[in-house]
Amino acid sequence: MGLIWAAALASANAQPVADPAASHKVETAAAKAETAAAEAAAAQPEQPLAESARSGARSFAEWVARGVDGWFGDRPFEQGGSVTRGKLSVNVFKRSDGDPDVDVRFDARFRLPNVEHSAYLFVGRDDQREAAKDAPQGRTRQQQLQAARPADSSVLAGLGFSLPNDVDFRVGLGARAKPYVQARYNHSWQLAPEHAINFRQTVFWTPDDRLGSTTVGSYTWAWSPAVTVRWVNSATVTQAAKGFEWFSSLGAERSFGAQQLLGLELLLNGRVQSGAGTGASDRGVLVRWEQPIYRNWLLGEVVAGHFWPRVAAQTERDRVWAVGVGLKMFF
Repeated sequence: MGLIWAAALASANAQPVADPAASHKVETAAAKAETAAAEAAAAQPEQPLAESARSGARSFAEWVARGVDGWFGDRPFEQGGSVTRGKLSVNVFKRSDGDPDVDVRFDARFRLPNVEHSAYLFVGRDDQREAAKDAPQGRTRQQQLQAARPADSSVLAGLGFSLPNDVDFRVGLGARAKPYVQARYNHSWQLAPEHAINFRQTVFWTPDDRLGSTTVGSYTWAWSPAVTVRWVNSATVTQAAKGFEWFSSLGAERSFGAQQLLGLELLLNGRVQSGAGTGASDRGVLVRWEQPIYRNWLLGEVVAGHFWPRVAAQTERDRVWAVGVGLKMFF
C-alpha cells in the first residue's frame, strides 16, 4: 500500500489563530513545510503584479500592529516591532450531507516594542469557539471538512503574554465584542531523537461556555527523514454542557521534498454525556496532498475524505464523503 499507508497503520491543526506553542525537535512534516514557507515568505523580494495580494495582507497586518502599539507609548514600531506567522487560507469543500462551503481564515502574530518583550498582539479570522477552547489541529471544522456556523466564524483579536515555565495567557475579543480568556500550559519532552510527546492544558472562559478546560496530549515519531507519524488525543469540558467532548487522531505525513506533502489521517471524535453514555460522534479518513503553486509561499491543497457520522447513540451511522481544495498564503 506504500510507505505512507504503512506508517499510518503502524502507529500520526493545528493554531487556530496564531499559536505560540512550545518547540521540540520532532516536528511533523507539515509543520516543517509551514515554518519554511513562512520564513521564506518574509525574505522574498516583492513583485507587485504577482504578489499584490500578499503585499496587501502584510501591509494591513503591519498597519494594525503600528496602531495598537501606539496605544502603549511613543517608541517607533521599527525599534523591535515585527509581524510573524502571517497566514491567509481559503478553502472550498463539499460534504455529501451538506451544501458547498467556503472557509476563509487568517492569522498573524505581532511583537510590539511599546509593550513588554513577553507580550504580543494576535489578530485572525477563525471559528471563535474553537479558538477559545484551544482545539488541537485536526479537531477544527475546517480540518474535518465541516461547514462552520456563521455565528462562530469571526475576526478575533487580543493580547497574549508569554510567562515563564511554558505558560501563556491571552485576553481576546470575537464577534459582537464577545470576550474570551485563556491560560495555557504547553510543554514537550524529547524521549529520543526520533520520539517526542507534548502536553497542553488550557483553561478558558467565554460568555457561552463559561469556565472550561481543554487537555491535549500528542506523540510524534520521526519514522524517517521523510515520514512523520503523530497521534493526538484531546478532551474538552465546560460548565455550560453536560459531559465532555473528545477527539483522537492518528496520522502520517510523507514529504517528497520541495514542500510536496502527502498525508493520511484517521479521525475519531464525539461527546460523552453525563448519564447517557456516548452521544453524537464521527469517524473519518482523510487524504491530503499539498504543494507550492507559486514560489514557496503560496501552497495549494486537495483533500478527500470519507466519514461515518452518528447523530445520537441510538441511531445508525451514516456514510458521508467529502472533497475540498484550498490555498494557503504566507506573508
